[in-house]
Formats: sequence, C-alpha cells, structure tokens
Amino acid sequence: MATITALRAMEILDSRGRPTVQSTCTLASGASGTVQVPSGASTGAAEALELRDGDPRRYGGLGVRKAVGHVAGELRFALAGQSFNSQEDLDRRLIALDGTANKSRLVANAVLAVSLSYARACAAEAGVPLYRHLAAAFGMEVPQRLPRPTINLFSGGKHAGGQVSIQDVLVVPLAARTMDEAMATTYAVFQAAAKQTKDRFGMRTLVADEGGLAPDFDSPEAMIAAGVEAITGAGFTPGVDVALAVDVASSHFFIEGTYHPGGAPVDAEGMVERVASWASAYPVISIEDGLAEDDWAHWPMLRERLQGKTLVLGDDFLTTNPERIRRAIRERCANALLLKVNQIGTLTEAAEANTLARAAGWAVTVSARSGETEDDWLADLAVAWGGDQIKIGSITRSERLAKYNRLLEIEAETGWPLAPWPTLT
Repeated sequence: MATITALRAMEILDSRGRPTVQSTCTLASGASGTVQVPSGASTGAAEALELRDGDPRRYGGLGVRKAVGHVAGELRFALAGQSFNSQEDLDRRLIALDGTANKSRLVANAVLAVSLSYARACAAEAGVPLYRHLAAAFGMEVPQRLPRPTINLFSGGKHAGGQVSIQDVLVVPLAARTMDEAMATTYAVFQAAAKQTKDRFGMRTLVADEGGLAPDFDSPEAMIAAGVEAITGAGFTPGVDVALAVDVASSHFFIEGTYHPGGAPVDAEGMVERVASWASAYPVISIEDGLAEDDWAHWPMLRERLQGKTLVLGDDFLTTNPERIRRAIRERCANALLLKVNQIGTLTEAAEANTLARAAGWAVTVSARSGETEDDWLADLAVAWGGDQIKIGSITRSERLAKYNRLLEIEAETGWPLAPWPTLT
C-alpha cells in the first residue's frame, strides 16, 4: 500500500515547442516520481480529451495551465493523504473522479500525468527498474525480450508539410537480433536515405515532427520506393535484412466518404486495393490505419485482403480504447494494436487494451506521439508489457533517442534479445 503525500505539476515544452504537462508524485516513504506526458498531432476522434487553454495570446491557445491546475488543484486535494493498494486502485479512483467517458472533465493530460508519476514513485519506493514495476503492477511476467523498433525514415501528412498524403514510411530492422544491431542497421539506412534526399531533391536533412526526412515525393508509391532504395543503398536486402512499415493515417484524407491518397480519389474498395498493392509490390510488413477511423464497414475487407502479408494495425481506428478493440475483434477488422497510453488516459485502461489484443492473438506496437519529451518511461512500458514492436520516431531527435538509449540500457543490463516478428494471421 502506498500513500500519496503530495502532487505537483508544471507546464513544460514538448518536442514541437508546444506546452505539455509534467507531474511529480511524492509518497509517504519519501519516494517520488516525475513524468512528462506526450501529445499527438495526428489524433483519433475517439481519443481521451487533451485540454488546451485556448488563449490565443499565449502559445497560440495551446497552453496547458488549466490541465496543470487540475493536477495541482482538485486531484491533489482528492488524493493527498490517501492510500492505494495498487496502480489499478489509484487509476479507478482517477476515473471515478473524472466521471466522463473520455476524460473531458479532469482531462487526459492531467489524469495520465498522475497515473504515470504514481507508478514511477512506486518503482522508486520498491527500488526496482520501472519496467519491472510496470509488469508486476499488472500481474505480468517480464517476457525477457525487447520490442523490435519500427523507425521513421520518411514522413508526410500531419507529421510534415502534407507534401504527400501518407504519414510515415518506417524501417523495420528485420534480421537484427539485438537493439544495438537494430540501431546500427537503421543508422546505415537513414544515411543512405539522407544522401538520396540530397542528390534527388537538393535538400539538406531537415526533418519532420518525429525526425523523418520529408522530401517532396509526388506519390505514396514514390515514398515507399525510396525506402526500398535506401535499404539497398545501405547494403541490405529488402524484405530479408530490413523491411518497411507504412503509417497511412487515412482519416486525414478521407473526405465525405471518399479517399484522396494522391492521384484520382477512390472509394473504400479502391483504397483497400491501393494499400494491398503496396504490400504486393514492396517489402511492406505493417500497414497502420489503412482506412479511416470510422470506416468500420470496410476494415474487415482490408484485413482479409492483407491476411498473411502484413500487420493490419489500428491507431486512430482503435485509440487504445477497450470498447473499440472489442468491436474490432468481433468484426475481424485488424490483427494488431498501436498502443498509446495517452489515447485512453490511465495505465490501467491501457493495460486492459493490451490484454484484450493479446487474448485475440493480435500483435501490439507500443507507440510514442508526435509531441514527445525527453522522458523515457515509454521504453520501460514497452518492455514490461511485452510489446512486439515499439514505434518511437526516427534517430535524429533527442526526445526519440532518450527512449532508444533507454532500450540500449535495458539490453546492456539484461542481455535480452529483440522480439521476433509476429506470425501474421
């Protein structure tokens, strides 16, 4: 049992220079934990509410002083002096205090800050690494493997200037056995891509929100083909040594029932065929949000069309929401979950989402957000909950590297290998 004695919060800046929330939880033992919560640019409509101040005179309305005030005010008054038997006990109290389906009263960026900082304080109190605490807190065994990274190479959509419709093409170091090997492989591919960008587009290696290169490709296919060229340029065999993943983010170009991926607009069936052609023509082994978040009628078609070829990964579609995941399982819409804790608002709800996906035989990719911080808790979470993959961003920005470096630390401490690529169903 842990007793909270103090909660503090402050506004800090994320990787895009926008405000986000930092929270510190102190326990009666004197142990404390501080966390920084991320925020997204590409957000699903069903995500828990992230509160912004709305004052145009300050950060263009993006300040988070109101969310900070919820932590330092109502949440501190309700929780200080209270004892909790478990992480779930605290989180259920947070959920009850908020009292809404989408955290719209006390808001997700405040509630999550408390949930996470309490977890880090409890790990400090127990004297164990955060990944061991996060496994034990939810009755899990640490699986003694590290998540395989999927790493941004090229970016478009909302992560860049919208110069191409799809959001990201990512590198999957498929043959790597260790995190160290995966990072060295990715470095070589990224440098080949940077040279290609300079030679073909005359661009310096300016990067997008998550660190990916952002040349002015004229189509999604050109962007994916450039990824293949970077793999071969680095001396690797596409589909054997290194494969690709594609974050389509289709909701952002779905307009009045029609998809606009570049070229002629298409209906849902046409979009399924467009996405399937990428999996056939290129070494693409994961497709994220291949259809719009509310196009429920056609997601089963997408899964069937890609079955045995790629992961059919839900991000905006599922929003780490247990109810949406249950429906997607029933209707056979996907076979993989992109898990983002701030989409749902507490560790306990995210753990439920993870458990549901696992019980259905799905793969799980634990993901960062476009607005990140130097905090590395995500790496520990991905290890603790047995993430098959981790999606952090590219290798060119410190808020991303903090998490990659944490994975390298855990590897050095444990000697655990990378998780194998999951069997596709």
